[in-house]
Amino acid sequence: MGGTMLLGGCAAFGGGGDGAKDTAYIARDVETLYASAKERLDRGNAPLAAALFDEVERQHPYSPWARRAQLMSSFSYYVARDYNKSISAAQRFLSIHPGNKDAPYAYYLIALSYYEQISDVTRDQKVTEQALAALTEVNRRFPTTEYAADARLKLDLVNDHLAGKEMEIGRYYQRSGRWLAAQIRFQNVVEKFQTTSHTPEALYRLTESSLALGVPAEAKKYAAVLGANYPGNEWYEKAFELVNKEAPTLASN
Repeated sequence: MGGTMLLGGCAAFGGGGDGAKDTAYIARDVETLYASAKERLDRGNAPLAAALFDEVERQHPYSPWARRAQLMSSFSYYVARDYNKSISAAQRFLSIHPGNKDAPYAYYLIALSYYEQISDVTRDQKVTEQALAALTEVNRRFPTTEYAADARLKLDLVNDHLAGKEMEIGRYYQRSGRWLAAQIRFQNVVEKFQTTSHTPEALYRLTESSLALGVPAEAKKYAAVLGANYPGNEWYEKAFELVNKEAPTLASN
């Protein structure tokens, strides 16, 4: 995700020196070592490139090249899908150079590395929440950058994902007859993720749960909200039919 922007972002840190031999773990001058790392990255060997960029920092910690190498190491680990190491490298860069002009890119790499690890809604969503926090941080700190623009797009997808998880748990509770627990999950969707694609179904499920809990007036309220905000939606039609069937007197009022 975000590959084009990443490549554009990392270009600022690239060095010359195509054709340099593999110099991993061999003491060499900093320019040659950095150029070798860049060459390996350009040739598609991201894991070796990351190791070489780490060597630049290890062998020449006080060189200006070490700063570039830290961020390029993070990018290389990201390309290699070693996301935890990518996050660590970017965080190390930010701890040493918090006010650097490339800080937005480092925050963006951290956010992307969490984002790429988001699993399907049937699994634990801790990393999804970490992605949400990291993307929000990019947008908060650097709202006018291209990184923030991309983060806002991804935030919509992350919120939709988290809402989907709440819906899955709520449906499970409904199937188990745990109506109050289900109600809480669907309310979370309506209150916290109201702009996502899951809201119409959540309102329908709240209608359903309210009827099961013996609170038909609440069911009518949720159905009315559904009709007001999503007229013609399939979930509104289902809610309308359900209220007419289970609480016809209320439905006609």
